[in-house]
Amino acid sequence: MPNPTDATDSTDTETNPEASTTDADEFTVTPYAVSGEVDYEKLLERFGATSLTDDQLDRFPDHPMIRRRTFYAGRDVNEYLEAAESDDPHAIVTGRGPSGPMHLGHVLSLYLARRFQRETGATVYVPLSDDEKYLAKDQSFASIGGHTRDNLRDVLAVGFDPENTRIVIDTADADVIYPIAVRLANYLTPATVEAIYGQQDTVGLQFYPAVQATHLLLPQLVAGRQPTLVPIAVDQDPHVRVCRDVAAKEALPVEKPGALLGRFLPSLEGPGKMSSSGDAPSIELTDDPETVAATVNEHAYTGGRATLEEHREKGGDPSVDIPFQYLRFCFEDDDEALELLRCEVI
Repeated sequence: MPNPTDATDSTDTETNPEASTTDADEFTVTPYAVSGEVDYEKLLERFGATSLTDDQLDRFPDHPMIRRRTFYAGRDVNEYLEAAESDDPHAIVTGRGPSGPMHLGHVLSLYLARRFQRETGATVYVPLSDDEKYLAKDQSFASIGGHTRDNLRDVLAVGFDPENTRIVIDTADADVIYPIAVRLANYLTPATVEAIYGQQDTVGLQFYPAVQATHLLLPQLVAGRQPTLVPIAVDQDPHVRVCRDVAAKEALPVEKPGALLGRFLPSLEGPGKMSSSGDAPSIELTDDPETVAATVNEHAYTGGRATLEEHREKGGDPSVDIPFQYLRFCFEDDDEALELLRCEVI
């Protein structure tokens, strides 16, 4: 077991190629692809991150996604917690890649960041990587721009404190982002980028990790050295690892950003990451209640058994029942009420 006071990495070389590859016999988790039944503990071994301790969970602002270990692991979490407890400057970075409408899976980290901001006064940075999505998706620049505007409205609807929130759009704020990214790119080799992300199709995508690193270091470049926490789904951890390697080279006056790693909101079709680009439907943030109800009723995988007889004998399985899991992730704050619902499922 790790020392409860030590939540740092288990490896100094965070851009280990093995950390971004996949076990073909089990599951795949990369920034661009998730498939199979994810073993979250094995991922920590691959990525070199550390499970959150009970003490760390207790020190975070109370939130169901923390209590229930939806966010279950991290990097340099103690530094962030100590700053928050001491009222020292500290920041959160959580962003959005605007390639389409936002769905439930996209907003988990945003609502968590809002809770931290309200409880501890964290400054929240929300970068929108319209440049990366233009390079990675088969869409026009105008189409990506439309998604950026729509996604921005969804981000604002989360309810961040406008005085303590910074929203960055890469192409609109290129005068800020680009000079920093160029400096950081000088410390990234093609071999490092390929080890983490695989072979990229364009020079633009090869350069993008420097832009991503800029996002994560921006709070310190604006307001000085301070603990920065990046709450993300675990498949996005390679972005943090690349940034931490660059920060360790002392190219700029910054500390390594920390990370808070989360589990995936499952697809309506069953275990697996909810995705707006796959075949499985998703619940978009702009869906009206009638649409949501119809989508859940028609598509949600349930924990019921294969036969009525087996179901009567064993009961349902809440761990794979999607309506229950959505309540657990997003919609039911009360743990006792959730436990009553779990008992009803089984």
